[in-house]
Amino acid sequence: MKSQKLTAELTNLSKQARAAILSMTTLAASGHPGGSMSSIDLLLALYAVARHDPKNPQLPDRDRIVVSNGHISPAVYSALALNGYFSLDKAVSQFRLWGSIFEGHIEREVPGVEWSSGNLGQGLSAGAGMALASRINSIPYRVYVMMGDGEQQKGQISEARCFALKYGLNNLCTIVDYNGLQISGDIKDVMPQNIRANWESDGWQVLEIDGHDFSQIFSALESSKNSPVPVMILAHTVMGKGVPFMENQAKYHGSALSEEQLAEALKILGANNRLGEYKKLRAAFKAPAQAVDLKHFELKTDLEPGRPLRYEKETDNRSAWGNAIADLAKTNQDKATPIVVVDCDLQSSVKTGEFARLMPHRFIQSGIMEQNAAVLSGALSASGIQTFWSDFGMFGLDEVYNAQRLNDINHTNLKVVLTHVGIDVGEDGKTHHCIDYIGLMRNLYSYRLICPADPNQTDSVIRWLINRSGNYMVTMGRSKVPIIKGEDGVPFYGLDYTFDYGKEDILRVGNMGSIFVTGTPVGKAVKAVDKLREQGIYLQLIYVSCPLAIDRETLETAARNKIVFSIEDHNVNSGLGSILADRIGEENLCCRLVKIGIPEYPRSGSSEDLYNWAGLSSQSIIDRITEELQS
Repeated sequence: MKSQKLTAELTNLSKQARAAILSMTTLAASGHPGGSMSSIDLLLALYAVARHDPKNPQLPDRDRIVVSNGHISPAVYSALALNGYFSLDKAVSQFRLWGSIFEGHIEREVPGVEWSSGNLGQGLSAGAGMALASRINSIPYRVYVMMGDGEQQKGQISEARCFALKYGLNNLCTIVDYNGLQISGDIKDVMPQNIRANWESDGWQVLEIDGHDFSQIFSALESSKNSPVPVMILAHTVMGKGVPFMENQAKYHGSALSEEQLAEALKILGANNRLGEYKKLRAAFKAPAQAVDLKHFELKTDLEPGRPLRYEKETDNRSAWGNAIADLAKTNQDKATPIVVVDCDLQSSVKTGEFARLMPHRFIQSGIMEQNAAVLSGALSASGIQTFWSDFGMFGLDEVYNAQRLNDINHTNLKVVLTHVGIDVGEDGKTHHCIDYIGLMRNLYSYRLICPADPNQTDSVIRWLINRSGNYMVTMGRSKVPIIKGEDGVPFYGLDYTFDYGKEDILRVGNMGSIFVTGTPVGKAVKAVDKLREQGIYLQLIYVSCPLAIDRETLETAARNKIVFSIEDHNVNSGLGSILADRIGEENLCCRLVKIGIPEYPRSGSSEDLYNWAGLSSQSIIDRITEELQS
């Protein structure tokens, strides 16, 4: 039991924190004071018992505190400041100010913040990833996840609860701030639910307490350490706690007090009104010239790429990926940096079965829970683990786009390997044809996209990635593809090939036009270009493995041929062709662009039938190019 002295100290700190919460939200004329007031006692108690060091925020064995309901940022900043991570005056005066790190929702750039919160419902998945990382890295620590009661309506939370129980994450403790209110009013009116029963039905232990009674909070946190299963603490709290006219008022979920109301509230709290001082500090603030140093977010590895595997006969790229990651597991089994593969019940299709056989303790089976898997994988990759998540294109990107965006914002180090992209998926039909992956990836500022041409380049790409930091996405189709050969008939991506991100590959030379191709259609493009040569038509054929990073010199050279074709198994309106159009305009180049891609959602059919329909078969490419050259 914690001492009365500590309880008295925290009671005093909670008054300071509430004054800061109200001051910063009034100063910014926006924010979420109500939930911040209801949760601040929980946060202060948590930082009082958790292992952490404000002088070393990246302490390896620190306890992780993940805040899922990131709109309570005023409470988080106040708690961190009062624990010595930064100046409280700085947090108050710079809250929601342009150029400041103290944004409206918590961001990982702030010292002490473990995870940028993003949408509600994702914090438990991040916490589960960090808790699992503790076991994989053999570094003991606990993970605490703060959540709101309204977000319990999110389905992703159920996914994360089941995952945590399956993997026995008893170092994971969730605290739900149960103030009974959300934006639209009483949670019972917005969406009735039995929060306690939901968690218990998924196998968690639930402890129910008064979230403003420090002795009860400490007791529950201590009990959670001895549970054989993950624990959820259901903390009954009061929206706007500490200021009577704010208490149990839903409008203060997202409404700041006026200056007059602030003066009254501070008087009730027995705190000085320093709003005038904060205004001066705010006016004097100047955004730093340089962005926050993110080097401590980088993945530092001792992994080695091993010896490449090379293929002579056609096979599917997904098999090459599976072979490569299994071989890398064997090559690096004694290394300090763990390699982990996350799966969503697709190991036979995404070809990770051999890795699972070799490294069962590093193969994470998440089941059909893509939302959870996406965030969980990101959190694993942010915990010093080289993490690969393999899934189908529609599920690993389209379905979880916001989660991938959140990984991007969190500066994670995730390697996503997507199979079954494009209409090459064939008979599965339009709901499973991922034909927008390039378009979607164009929106993620730091993610890099790689589309290997054949099994040999796939092997090179995966080995190149093994010791890379940052987020990457690798895409491939389902079908077998030919081994790409150069003009000399030798495999282009042979043993002497080295992958270089952003470098295009000139598969054929020519001066009567240039073709840029990416993805599965490359084999058909090679065949078409070789047949056109027999007719005396010599075209330059360029393979683009990195559509988001096309080299300027390559583009300039291609534009000199006056006509440029783009070929892709992708939505013709948002993929490689659109990137080329933008770049040609930006570089002030003069050439004609002809885009060949998917014009609309196709029907179900064989890959060959669909390629014929879309104009992506070899003969269709020949016909289209001949027509355009003659026009």
